[in-house]
Amino acid sequence: MSARLIDGTAIAATLRADVARRAAASTARGTPPGLAVIRVGDNPASQVYVRNKAKACRDNGIRSLLEEYPARLTEADLLARVRAFNAEPAVHGILVQLPLPAHIDAHKVIATISPAKDVDGFHVANAGALMVGEPGFKPCTPYGCMKLLEAIGCDPRGKDAVVIGRSNIVGKPMAMLLLHASATVTVCHSVTADLGAQTRRADIVVAAVGKRNTLTAQMVKPGAVVIDVGMNRNAAGKLCGDVDFDAVREVAGWITPVPGGVGPMTITMLLVNTVEAAERSIHSNP
Repeated sequence: MSARLIDGTAIAATLRADVARRAAASTARGTPPGLAVIRVGDNPASQVYVRNKAKACRDNGIRSLLEEYPARLTEADLLARVRAFNAEPAVHGILVQLPLPAHIDAHKVIATISPAKDVDGFHVANAGALMVGEPGFKPCTPYGCMKLLEAIGCDPRGKDAVVIGRSNIVGKPMAMLLLHASATVTVCHSVTADLGAQTRRADIVVAAVGKRNTLTAQMVKPGAVVIDVGMNRNAAGKLCGDVDFDAVREVAGWITPVPGGVGPMTITMLLVNTVEAAERSIHSNP
């Protein structure tokens, strides 16, 4: 029997309806949620991402401010714009679209964003909060993956989970979120000796390495939940993930498609974090 599909588009729509309700309530209290987005350079994928984020904001009652700069923008000037948004009360979230031109240190830019406005969840203060289980902004993609598990009724408590990938953006925070949910977590990566031996015992597998067909059917425990974070192109140019979808679908119990799985959740959780930032500002300045 084929695995059941985890419909990220439908789950995201439900969450966005709640975002719109919360944004309206915040606006009624005189604090319309505001997200500032900065894009530097002309990376085509970044242009698409930024456009999609702006539309999602508009559709759900969040004010979006977009600033676009040529690739020659200096690091000092970019940091100055971030600091200006830090000081702007009407801006509750700040997002600097990655990747940045080579002459700009992305770590320095992220460190300059106020942790209270770091709705991407990348600042070291929010990463530290996630590590110790304190309140903070969770990185959007792992946060979205947890919401997908919640939506299908998959409680990670007591389950074996394998995360393939150890990036600061997805792999590491994904492992932390699963650990906080009381899963037994193994993080695998490019030098894991026998990846299949790890994944075949997992009740939950999250693939996040950016390499097509990393997870094959022979590597999956029957009935497992498979979350595919990857975004790649196959030989025909068609969008695909890190999972050999057609084959794994015949073994897994649940699986996310690409597109239509994790992707819609990432922007949705950005909206959730932005509304939460606005709500926190209300509570800190009643």
